[in-house]
Amino acid sequence: MGKLEQQFPEVYEICRQFALDEGAMRKIVRAMTHEICMGLAKETHSSASIKCFETCVQDFPTGNERGKYLALDLGGSNFRVLLVNLISARQIDVVSKTYGISKAIMEGPGIKLFDFLAESIAQFCKEHKIENDNLPLGFTFSFPCKHIGIDQGILVTWTKGFKSEGVVNKNVVEMLREAISRRGDFKVDIVAILNDTTGTLMSCAFQNQNCKIGMILGTGTNACYVEKTSNVEMFPSYQTSTKPHMIINCEWGAFGENGELDFVRTSYDKAVDRESLYPTKQVFEKCISGKYMGELVRHIMVDLMDKGVLFKEATAQILREREKFDTRFLNGIESDKPGEIRNACKVMDKLGVRGTSEEDLLCLRHICQAISTRSAQLAACGLVSLIKKTKVKDIAVGIDGSVYCSHPHYHRLLMENMKLLLKGSAKFELNLSKDGSGRGAALTAAVYTRHPPTPPQDLPSKKQSSSSLLNAPAPASLPTVRRFIQKVFWTFRHF
Repeated sequence: MGKLEQQFPEVYEICRQFALDEGAMRKIVRAMTHEICMGLAKETHSSASIKCFETCVQDFPTGNERGKYLALDLGGSNFRVLLVNLISARQIDVVSKTYGISKAIMEGPGIKLFDFLAESIAQFCKEHKIENDNLPLGFTFSFPCKHIGIDQGILVTWTKGFKSEGVVNKNVVEMLREAISRRGDFKVDIVAILNDTTGTLMSCAFQNQNCKIGMILGTGTNACYVEKTSNVEMFPSYQTSTKPHMIINCEWGAFGENGELDFVRTSYDKAVDRESLYPTKQVFEKCISGKYMGELVRHIMVDLMDKGVLFKEATAQILREREKFDTRFLNGIESDKPGEIRNACKVMDKLGVRGTSEEDLLCLRHICQAISTRSAQLAACGLVSLIKKTKVKDIAVGIDGSVYCSHPHYHRLLMENMKLLLKGSAKFELNLSKDGSGRGAALTAAVYTRHPPTPPQDLPSKKQSSSSLLNAPAPASLPTVRRFIQKVFWTFRHF
């Protein structure tokens, strides 16, 4: 037992609650694998905590995609529009602009949200003089969706602070098209809708065709992977599709909603859950993602302050305010070398916390490490479950997101814990998939401009409601003849 542990046993006892041994991690891998199989099967899909939504993405980059494409990225309080020029396999030029979304729009009528998106796209297109080019567009919409076609998606539920009314159970691509049509001042061709994990996989696969898994670990978390189409029972054509594989959107943030993580959740996890916007939902996400890691640390600090253990001489009242301890502070604190507190001092100074002792800050570092390490262990469990599900012996994983990109030790922790669980049964590499949500959307548009999906035999009428599309027996609203012809002309013009 070290000197600090002897001096602050309460700190170390709390942190031990977050430690996962190999047995616990293997139990989690088995539970995740079980939920993935349940999500893929018709009979058990509705009760699975990992829903495994089909994405309808069955074609993948070859590295030969070229030309200009638009991409949209909606997955939080910022909305991005990108113009992506695929010049070569190694050169991709990207011009983008970010538009902040107010809380009023995030929580107001859906029509206002999509009018805002259309206005932002119009501004961007006019700035770059492409408003009449009708460029193919990929739409990254990072919320749980039921895909009924490569360019059709029904919102299942809002997450990440959105509560926009009148959008759940609606076709979000059609809502965007209607908003664009109401303006009538620019033209785009919405080719595909996807989420950020699919974009991450597609972006990584452009340069590494061995990439079969995509993961986002930032404010929220999710993953996708390449599955045999014949196993995707929720896809209407799973038995007859000529395409052997499909990307599956796991929506693994909801894992634990059936109690699978109760044996590792602490009282602090439960407190953060109670105070969240969606209590009892997104349990896995609340254990590992950037929106919640800092809040877990804050709850532990407040508990220790109430017990008279930490910050006894400090002016630390600000730590009692919700969400004041941002997850990015963990990155700085854990960047200190062992025994040092330079960055921890900077964090406390930024927060306005005065009078902390060296021992206080060393304890804070230990708390941060406990939260970060458990996050990486749980993420490793998820990735290992997907690797085992693919049954591939050599695989690349594309990863994006602020937690993975910014934390000084996260990559190492992931690697160590994945190796522990795989025991050499599969070779893997973790690749940073830079801006997967943006570039990946453009690459998906490129793939489906070159390889338009086969139109279904029966297209739904324009009067068919979005809610009825949820139960459509076959993929609906794939490109009409007019849009198909546009794709052909665009392809000849740019390739």
